[in-house]
Amino acid sequence: MDSHTYPVTRTDAEWRARLTPEQYAVMRNHGTERPGSCALLHEKRAGTFSCVGCDQPLFESKLKFESGTG
Repeated sequence: MDSHTYPVTRTDAEWRARLTPEQYAVMRNHGTERPGSCALLHEKRAGTFSCVGCDQPLFESKLKFESGTG
């Protein structure tokens, strides 16, 4: 049993309603995106990337770098 408490808790139905099928697979079923398929891969505007599941900030766009892995 998981004894952690999380700031964001949703039912499976709520997650499915909030996320696209691909987002759900990655975030809830430990899936991965196809390399190079992310719409934000070439995003260059200044700003902050946020989690689609909880809206918490993840990192600033100026910290992105080309890892060569897609």
